[in-house]
Amino acid sequence: MNTLDAKAQQLRKIRTQPGFIAALDQSGGSTPGALRAYGIREGAWTGDEQMFALVHQMRARIMTSPSFNGDRILGAILFEGTMDREVEGRLSADFLWYAKRVVPFVKVDQGLADETDGVQLMKPMPALPALLGKAVARGIFGTKMRSVIRQPSTAGIRALVEQQFEVARTILAAGLVPIIEPEVDIHCPDKAGAERMLEPALRTHLARLAPERLVMLKLTLPEQDDFYTQLVRHPNVLKVVALSGGYSQEDANARLWRNHGVVASFSRALVEDLSAQQSAAEFDATLDAAIQSIYEASLT
Repeated sequence: MNTLDAKAQQLRKIRTQPGFIAALDQSGGSTPGALRAYGIREGAWTGDEQMFALVHQMRARIMTSPSFNGDRILGAILFEGTMDREVEGRLSADFLWYAKRVVPFVKVDQGLADETDGVQLMKPMPALPALLGKAVARGIFGTKMRSVIRQPSTAGIRALVEQQFEVARTILAAGLVPIIEPEVDIHCPDKAGAERMLEPALRTHLARLAPERLVMLKLTLPEQDDFYTQLVRHPNVLKVVALSGGYSQEDANARLWRNHGVVASFSRALVEDLSAQQSAAEFDATLDAAIQSIYEASLT
């Protein structure tokens, strides 16, 4: 199968098949917390290399589980380090697509800048062109980049959305599909107000895209049900996916049920009950239950 055939199949899968996106992209800042939640104490590693090796073992255990496959999972978002490592003797993206029929994405942002005007923009990404070139060579379908809205600030949200779409244009030019993630902090003092500022700003920038340019949007589950319906229906939006944002799996699923046309892209809510101490059977049963509940909530 050549790359063009694979890309066409991946696009069709994301566009038409029911399912959700698994977010397996914890990076340096969030990795210790992810390992602690998985049952590995912080003193169990020395230095970043050992830490990332442990988290790759966790991710590989998830990806190789019988429950983790393309029947219910549309795609998986990887950390760059995961993209560079192997799963069962194959590069992670190859394993995901050819062994599991799960579409591979990679996180490209380098973390958050300090808060300004109520938002945290993405840090500069001078290495982005090289990363995009590597992603294309590795068979990656798309990318993800996150910034965060802390306060309902018109100026801040405008700057955040502008930055997201500026980087998205670079990603599109490289032949990849960007997942634009302007997260609204679930603890924002006026979350609904911030969402009312964000939604029209996104539509303004979507309207500037050429008809053939497709993006995905990763959004915090809104306070008003079906608030993002116009974005779900927008011709330049391949898919709207939802982050769990700190909500429990139960709460995130309940909110997702009420937002039609939006599917999950959960991280913590997907893996919250997994443990390094579980047997293979226990691990797979726990993961299967989480996948099924998130899949069902993504069908509305």
